[in-house]
Amino acid sequence: MADQDAQDGIDRSPIGQPEHRNALEKALQTRSEEQQLKDRHILLDTTAAPALQAKQAELERQRITVGIDNLKKGLGKRPEKGDLVEKNILPNSTASPGLQERQKELEKHIRKDSLQRHLQARPTPESLVNEGILQADENPIAER
Repeated sequence: MADQDAQDGIDRSPIGQPEHRNALEKALQTRSEEQQLKDRHILLDTTAAPALQAKQAELERQRITVGIDNLKKGLGKRPEKGDLVEKNILPNSTASPGLQERQKELEKHIRKDSLQRHLQARPTPESLVNEGILQADENPIAER
């Protein structure tokens, strides 16, 4: 029988021998802590009873699957960028998001400067009367 055990590679010697006890003690001393095993996802990090852990894991997988399906549906209904730009939800800009605020400020100042230039170049009421655009008794500046 000893020849058969040696061929199978099975050690059937009693565990009471000192070298086996030392090996067991050494293995117990070097084994990982429970929290390390949970961090490495070897042990489940749950407070559920062992009989319920499989059902808990199945429910978690179902919850994730439903969430992914809902995300896919939502992304499928998502409007295109062009539609959002048309509705003024997104800015019509190719600048990076960090620069878009500065770009808006620059555009605002450019419009302001352009408006001021046009107002300064506006003809006076007298020149409009001379050109026949306004009547002499009309005063565009007077409040109504």
